[in-house]
Amino acid sequence: MARLHEYQAKALLAKHGFIVPRGGAASTPEKAGEIAKSLGCPVVVKIQAWTTGRKAMGGVVFADNPEKVVEESKRLLSMTVGNFPVTEVLVEELVAIEQELFVSLALDDAARAPVILLSLAGGSGIEERAGDVNRLACDPKAGPDDVQLKTLIAASSVKAELQDAVASAVRGVFEVAKTYEARSLEINPLVTTTDGRVIAADCRMTIDDYAVFRHPELGIEIARELDHPPAALERLAYDIEQADHRGTFYFAQLNTKADDGSKGLVGFHGAGGGGSMMSMDAIMSEGFTIANFTDTSGNPSAAKVYRAARIILSQPGLVGYFGSGSGVASQEQFWSAYGLAKAFWELELSIPSVIRLGGNSEDRAVDVLKDACADLPGKVEGYRKDDTPRTISQRFAALVSESSAEPWSPRAPRTPAFVGSGASFPINGGTVWIDTAGCDAYAARLAVEHSSGLLKDDGGVPVLAVSEQDAAGKDSEFIACEVELRRAGKPVVYVELDVPGLEEVLDCAVTIGGGN
Repeated sequence: MARLHEYQAKALLAKHGFIVPRGGAASTPEKAGEIAKSLGCPVVVKIQAWTTGRKAMGGVVFADNPEKVVEESKRLLSMTVGNFPVTEVLVEELVAIEQELFVSLALDDAARAPVILLSLAGGSGIEERAGDVNRLACDPKAGPDDVQLKTLIAASSVKAELQDAVASAVRGVFEVAKTYEARSLEINPLVTTTDGRVIAADCRMTIDDYAVFRHPELGIEIARELDHPPAALERLAYDIEQADHRGTFYFAQLNTKADDGSKGLVGFHGAGGGGSMMSMDAIMSEGFTIANFTDTSGNPSAAKVYRAARIILSQPGLVGYFGSGSGVASQEQFWSAYGLAKAFWELELSIPSVIRLGGNSEDRAVDVLKDACADLPGKVEGYRKDDTPRTISQRFAALVSESSAEPWSPRAPRTPAFVGSGASFPINGGTVWIDTAGCDAYAARLAVEHSSGLLKDDGGVPVLAVSEQDAAGKDSEFIACEVELRRAGKPVVYVELDVPGLEEVLDCAVTIGGGN
């Protein structure tokens, strides 16, 4: 489920008639101070993080003047929540609360209908007061039953003159959720104030992933469930997934540093949800911290797996690269092997890697990976479906223990010397280069043999056998050709593939030299 920050959700509530506290979001202490000064009253400052219990973790403070807001915001903006930095705070007027209520809408999958939870005692710790929460069934079109709602509120301690406003707010929660196709919308607390208002003092909202495209006005960057605002690499990975329909690519950053007592941070690359989770458990049982969760499945292209590996290896501090999935995937595993081999070669992988390539053509996949990565500084080993996640996790732990490599530093990919001077033609998302000067009859024959009919021999030089238009979508076939030629010691074909935005994210200052 795609989440909104509190200030974003409150803007939607205000648009639909709710009263919300005056205020605004700030990404710097100075901006927070300016907002507090403009409000001209005592304020509350809250970290914007997708988590509950912000007050208990010190993420909510009260201030009487802008100077204190600046001081406290410096601390709040230096906090991390789940290893991810806090980047924004919400500065709001401090309202004079008389009574706190709790109202939440969620989709009941069993009933296949919305349900509203209503408590007349909201605020912190509502999770421990489940017995005080009333359940209101909702008609998917009409919302909660008015008679039931009014009866509950009439029997409460809410002042008579505010009961209609509270009922209207509860119905409003349903209407806002329906408008934006939210899977959940929670106001905690919904407060009555000493001056007779009903205010949404705090709220959380998640949107159905499959509905996000219908609501561009929400500005949601990634239509997937995350426990933190999208990190830069997650944005890039999501763009790659959206641009290439061949298979799936899911990437989520989990940790940016190893846990205390851990054997180190690991780049994780799975294939198939259940098998990936089992494999992740296995490597964590060996004492490692997972930097990310990645899944490439559903018969992904070599190009997609290549880009996934590039994203994973854009995380600093890794002690190894661990790949393992279901082990019984119906996809042809050699495509994944080609993508991984290309990424590992370009980045001159120096940390140990263990890859389980169980599934169709697994023998061919393991051979490709073994041969193509034989000369890399880091040891790369391939395994099959009969090699259990526990077994290969133990092997991975041994390789890391034996390795003298420094923790991984992200780097720009190396390219062969002929890139920029050889013959070339475009493909989707990149360029294919051919070393015309370095070709001979044997290299040309191999290029033709491994190109799936896309290349032909023209006097000892491989050239396109099809139109550029027909070749444009064959990035995986050209990657296979490149890797097979390198395996044969004749690296005369190179596929230069874009990973849009990655260079900017890494801010690469070092360019690794070329050569074959």
